[in-house]
Amino acid sequence: MSLSYQDLVDAAKQEIPEVDPAQLSDLIGNVAILDVRESDEYDQGAIATAKLVPRGLLEGTIATHAHDPNERIVVYCAGGARSALAALTLKRMGYSSVSSLRGGFGRWKNEGYPWGLPETLTGDQRGRYSRHILLPEVGEEGQIRLLQSKALIVGAGGLGSPAALYLAAAGVGTIGIVDFDVVDTTNLQRQILHNIDRVGQSKVESARETLASLNPDVKILTYNERLTADNVLQILSGYDVVVDGGDNFPTRYLVNDAALHLRIPVVHGSIFRFEGQVTVFEPYKGPCYRCQYAEPPPPELAPSCAEAGVLGVLPGIIGSLQAMETLKILLGIGDNLRGRLLTFDGLSQEFTTLNIRRDPSCPACSSESHPPQLVEYDQSCTPAGVVARAG
Repeated sequence: MSLSYQDLVDAAKQEIPEVDPAQLSDLIGNVAILDVRESDEYDQGAIATAKLVPRGLLEGTIATHAHDPNERIVVYCAGGARSALAALTLKRMGYSSVSSLRGGFGRWKNEGYPWGLPETLTGDQRGRYSRHILLPEVGEEGQIRLLQSKALIVGAGGLGSPAALYLAAAGVGTIGIVDFDVVDTTNLQRQILHNIDRVGQSKVESARETLASLNPDVKILTYNERLTADNVLQILSGYDVVVDGGDNFPTRYLVNDAALHLRIPVVHGSIFRFEGQVTVFEPYKGPCYRCQYAEPPPPELAPSCAEAGVLGVLPGIIGSLQAMETLKILLGIGDNLRGRLLTFDGLSQEFTTLNIRRDPSCPACSSESHPPQLVEYDQSCTPAGVVARAG
């Protein structure tokens, strides 16, 4: 005769130790707490430090919440039945120190222990970001983190366009865009934020309209101005990451130096004809832009897209890679490209990864206590009469 649900629960409780609310209260801060209820139950209230891992997803997602099989874990549900079964499952998966909360969350509340309404996604957001939530490395907790994050995109052009679109679609809560150019017909071959109806419109306003129609969860901040030594710290301040989509050396050096002042990671991308490259500059943890290029090159050695040309799809590839690196940084997952330069050759369809090292004599990042002076570079690497633009 098959065992009833209650028989299974009773058997689990004989094998799994239980803790009372008073015991769990004393353990908070020194134990991992897992809430194995459904998300709608969790939304109504939870123990503050608990991580939501619904019982049906436990086996597939536990590794992202409990990395050490010897870590002490307390599992709870509404009344103590599901948590006993979940704890038994964890024990059989190799977790050696698992307990169940006797009486569950109901007893915890009834005995007056602290709880609150957790930060959760709305039903619409769970639908919009469902494919993110299914990823153990992201989940609902990671999606909430994205919605609370802030990314600044320098340049609403070829690189900034795909980066902005994917970051907005992913639900990065605040996206700032810096560009003082206007939409031109020559942009439309690659700058997919814009369209023919917006020729002559400011790029940041065109970008704002596109992104706002894509995802209403995202707040778009626009800076219709040129980055200068006077405003760069104010504009970059408060962001979690900077996506450098600038198409000129003055902007790249200024962004690099300001990021060192503010200790903000920069996801750098650049393109030339059929080739592109991506890397991540994390201040004082790896190389910076000046570790590669200590001083700006003369303008004749650094032609722009307007001078050298570019295949329109190339910035889409590189900008998408920048978006990927940005999301990894914001979520704290994977290995970002710090200390590595990823290059792409479109004609041969080949990626190559090169190691880059921090230069101990770098004029910008060699001393953490003395970040570089912020100066204008237009005169040193931009032809006379040409204004450097970010995008």
